[in-house]
Amino acid sequence: MNPQLDKDGNLRHLLEIEGLGRDRVVQILDTAESLLPLTERAVKKLPLLRGRTVVNLFYEPSPRTRMTFELAAKRLSADVLNLDVDHSSARKGESLLDTLRNLEAMHMDMLVIRHPDSGAAHFFATHADPQVTVLNAGDGSHAHPTQALLDMFTIRQHKPDFAALTVAIVGDIAHSRVARSQIAALRLLGTGEIRVIAPHTLLPADIDRLGVKVFTDIDHGLRDADVVITLRLQRERMQGADLPGSQEYFRHYGVSSERLALASPDAIVMHPGPINRGVEIASDVADGPQSVILQQVTNGIAVRMAVMALTMGGERTAAQEPGT
Repeated sequence: MNPQLDKDGNLRHLLEIEGLGRDRVVQILDTAESLLPLTERAVKKLPLLRGRTVVNLFYEPSPRTRMTFELAAKRLSADVLNLDVDHSSARKGESLLDTLRNLEAMHMDMLVIRHPDSGAAHFFATHADPQVTVLNAGDGSHAHPTQALLDMFTIRQHKPDFAALTVAIVGDIAHSRVARSQIAALRLLGTGEIRVIAPHTLLPADIDRLGVKVFTDIDHGLRDADVVITLRLQRERMQGADLPGSQEYFRHYGVSSERLALASPDAIVMHPGPINRGVEIASDVADGPQSVILQQVTNGIAVRMAVMALTMGGERTAAQEPGT
């Protein structure tokens, strides 16, 4: 049984891309598209989650993800509680289950969880009361589904025919939950060719199962790519020999303007953030005309609004006027 779906097959939790199916992913992207114009309105609110309570529970720092989740919830008129884990009972040894039970006692409706351990979001979804929705904001090296969805949304805005695309993901594939979720989403959407570019030490052991073409030479991997996605080095998840020097890494795997010229002339450049300039990407590329990095941030609000609306049973979206 898919824990992400309710008994009627509707989206109940969002834990990973796997198991969603193409139609579900397209539904989320279409809903986000209908919500995106809200950012241009004077009143940036819809009443879809009025009276609902959303808790952001982040065991890892991620200002961009947490803020966009918070803003998404507030734009849907939800009440939002941001739990400061550094000053919470978790620091005193409280278990995940006890944390969950205490939050449920406060009658929350949705839990947005980010945790350093893979599987934490599944744990919460499995043990949560039936009326509580769980959204995975990143768990260990496992999954980051909303990041992948906002990336797919951004790609679709510029290059809607996924079957015709060559997408190159460059960087620390081994430790990246973002890369795993991106690959799963790209496969669901029928992407023509998915490439990963990394040194051998930054490729996962199960790379052959991911359905991608592997390149250890960045120049070969970037050639004629339509989309270039750069990834941050996950130094906090590396040990010993995995740790490359910043200058050495940029010399061999950094996306510079010279290397970007090997890709298609109209290629777009993406990055999930935070950016380490001069390590995985040059500043003139990150700030250049082919970069859609800031657009990803804007799109993240609409995509997270869409996920919240759909998981909470909201069928009405941008067709409903703010304040009605």
